[in-house]
Amino acid sequence: MHISHSGEDDNLKRLLSFSLAFVKDKCGDFNISGETNLDIRAKELVFERTRYAYNDAVEYFDDNFLSDIVGLSLDILFIQEVETDEGI
Repeated sequence: MHISHSGEDDNLKRLLSFSLAFVKDKCGDFNISGETNLDIRAKELVFERTRYAYNDAVEYFDDNFLSDIVGLSLDILFIQEVETDEGI
Protein backbone atom coordinates (compact mmCIF):
# COMPACT_ATOMS: atom_id res chain seq x y z
CA MET A 1 0.00 0.00 0.00
CA HIS A 2 1.45 3.31 -1.04
CA ILE A 3 -0.37 5.91 1.01
CA SER A 4 1.18 9.34 0.96
CA HIS A 5 -1.24 11.19 3.23
CA SER A 6 -2.38 10.86 6.83
CA GLY A 7 -6.10 10.72 6.04
CA GLU A 8 -6.08 6.92 6.24
CA ASP A 9 -4.20 6.66 9.54
CA ASP A 10 -7.20 5.91 11.76
CA ASN A 11 -8.58 3.33 9.34
CA LEU A 12 -5.18 1.63 8.98
CA LYS A 13 -4.69 1.52 12.76
CA ARG A 14 -8.11 -0.08 13.10
CA LEU A 15 -7.37 -2.63 10.38
CA LEU A 16 -3.97 -3.40 11.92
CA SER A 17 -5.55 -3.99 15.33
CA PHE A 18 -8.15 -6.34 13.79
CA SER A 19 -5.43 -8.21 11.89
CA LEU A 20 -3.23 -8.49 14.98
CA ALA A 21 -6.12 -10.00 16.93
CA PHE A 22 -6.92 -12.36 14.05
CA VAL A 23 -3.35 -13.67 13.70
CA LYS A 24 -2.94 -14.10 17.45
CA ASP A 25 -6.24 -15.97 17.61
CA LYS A 26 -5.30 -18.28 14.71
CA CYS A 27 -1.61 -18.79 15.49
CA GLY A 28 -0.98 -18.06 19.15
CA ASP A 29 0.73 -15.33 21.11
CA PHE A 30 3.75 -13.47 19.77
CA ASN A 31 5.48 -10.14 20.31
CA ILE A 32 4.55 -7.76 17.48
CA SER A 33 7.62 -5.65 18.38
CA GLY A 34 9.89 -8.66 18.76
CA GLU A 35 12.88 -9.42 16.58
CA THR A 36 12.82 -13.21 16.62
CA ASN A 37 12.13 -15.10 13.42
CA LEU A 38 8.75 -16.12 14.82
CA ASP A 39 7.78 -12.54 15.66
CA ILE A 40 8.86 -11.25 12.26
CA ARG A 41 6.86 -13.94 10.45
CA ALA A 42 3.81 -13.13 12.57
CA LYS A 43 4.21 -9.41 11.92
CA GLU A 44 4.36 -10.08 8.19
CA LEU A 45 1.08 -12.01 8.39
CA VAL A 46 -0.50 -9.09 10.25
CA PHE A 47 0.63 -6.70 7.51
CA GLU A 48 -0.55 -9.01 4.74
CA ARG A 49 -3.98 -9.48 6.30
CA THR A 50 -4.24 -5.71 6.75
CA ARG A 51 -3.43 -5.26 3.06
CA TYR A 52 -6.21 -7.70 2.15
CA ALA A 53 -8.65 -5.96 4.50
CA TYR A 54 -7.72 -2.52 3.14
CA ASN A 55 -8.46 -3.75 -0.39
CA ASP A 56 -11.79 -5.38 0.64
CA ALA A 57 -10.45 -8.87 -0.08
CA VAL A 58 -10.03 -10.29 3.43
CA GLU A 59 -12.13 -13.33 2.50
CA TYR A 60 -9.22 -14.53 0.34
CA PHE A 61 -6.56 -14.18 3.03
CA ASP A 62 -7.10 -17.55 4.74
CA ASP A 63 -6.83 -19.53 1.51
CA ASN A 64 -3.86 -17.59 0.16
CA PHE A 65 -1.87 -17.73 3.40
CA LEU A 66 -3.02 -21.07 4.81
CA SER A 67 0.44 -22.64 4.78
CA ASP A 68 1.94 -19.59 6.51
CA ILE A 69 -0.82 -19.58 9.15
CA VAL A 70 -0.49 -23.31 9.85
CA GLY A 71 3.31 -23.19 9.86
CA LEU A 72 3.43 -20.24 12.24
CA SER A 73 0.84 -21.72 14.58
CA LEU A 74 2.75 -25.02 14.75
CA ASP A 75 6.04 -23.21 15.41
CA ILE A 76 4.45 -21.10 18.17
CA LEU A 77 2.92 -24.22 19.71
CA PHE A 78 6.27 -26.02 19.55
CA ILE A 79 8.08 -23.09 21.23
CA GLN A 80 5.44 -22.98 23.98
CA GLU A 81 5.80 -26.72 24.56
CA VAL A 82 9.59 -26.47 24.78
CA GLU A 83 9.36 -23.56 27.22
CA THR A 84 6.82 -25.47 29.33
CA ASP A 85 8.99 -28.59 29.37
CA GLU A 86 12.05 -26.56 30.36
CA GLY A 87 10.14 -24.71 33.06
CA ILE A 88 10.79 -21.31 31.54
